[in-house]
Amino acid sequence: MTSAESAERGNMMGVLLMAVSMVFFGTADTIAKFMTADYPALQVVGIRQMGLLAGVVIYVLLRGTSQLRTRRPKMQLFRGLCATVSATLFVLALRHIPLADATAIAFVAPFFVTILGAILLKEKVDAPRWAAIGLGFLGMVVVIRPGFDSFHPAYLLVLASAALFATRQVISRFLGATEKTITTVAFTAATSAGILALVQPFVWQTIKPGDIWLFVLYACAAGLGEFLVIKALEIAEAVVVAPLQYTMIIWTTCYGFLVFGDVPDILTICGTAIIVASGAYTLQRSRMKPRRIAPPAGH
Repeated sequence: MTSAESAERGNMMGVLLMAVSMVFFGTADTIAKFMTADYPALQVVGIRQMGLLAGVVIYVLLRGTSQLRTRRPKMQLFRGLCATVSATLFVLALRHIPLADATAIAFVAPFFVTILGAILLKEKVDAPRWAAIGLGFLGMVVVIRPGFDSFHPAYLLVLASAALFATRQVISRFLGATEKTITTVAFTAATSAGILALVQPFVWQTIKPGDIWLFVLYACAAGLGEFLVIKALEIAEAVVVAPLQYTMIIWTTCYGFLVFGDVPDILTICGTAIIVASGAYTLQRSRMKPRRIAPPAGH
C-alpha cells in the first residue's frame, strides 16, 4: 500500500470515527438538557467532564503515559479553565433553550477562532473568509432573533460558551508546536474534572435511583465521544474530519424533537443552514494550511 493510499484509508476511517463521535456527543447533550431540570448545572457538567476524563484515561492506558509530558503546564491549565467555563455555560443554557438552537449557536466558534487568530496570531484572513464569518454571524442572529418574543438571555450564554471554546482552540495552536494532541486533551480533561470536583460538595444533590443509569449513560457517551475524536484526529487529517462536527446538529435536532417535542421553525432552520454552510466554507479555506484541530468535547 502506497503512502497516498494509506493516508486516504486513514482519512476514511477518521471520517467514520468523527461521525460516530458526534452521535455520542449529541446523546450526551440531550441527557444534559434532560437532567438540568432536576439537578444543578455544575453537578451535571461535572459528571460529564468525569466521563471525558475516563475516555482520555482509557486512551492513555492503551498508548502509554509518556504522552502526558508537557512543556507548557500553565498554558495547559488555562486551556482547561476555558473548557470548564465553556462547558458550564453551555449546560446552564440548555435548561432554557431548545437543544438544536444551542448546538447551532455553539458552531459559531470557528468564526471566533478565525477572528482571534487574526488578532493574536497575526494570521492572514482573506476577503472570502471574512465574508463567510459575517454571514455566519448573520445566521446566528437569525437563530437567536434578539428583540423577538422567542429570545431568551440563555442564548447569550451559548455565545459566551462558543467564544471561550474558540479561545481554547487558539491556545491549541500555541501548544501545537511542542505538544501532542493527546497531551493537550488529557490536561484539559484533568483540569476541568478537577475544578468541577472541588465545587461538587457545594452543589451536589443526591441522585435519584432511577436517574443513576442516565448519568452513567451520560458519562459513557461523553467519554466515548472524546475517545473517538482523539482517535480520528490521530489517523486522519484534521481538515478532513473537522467538518463532520456539524453532523451533531442533525442528532440534536432529532433528539430535541423525540425527547422534548421541539420542532425548529423555518427561521431556525435557515439560520442553522447559514451557520453550517459558512463554517464548512471557512474550514475548507483552511485546507491550504492544515492545522491540528482540538476536539469539540465540552463545547
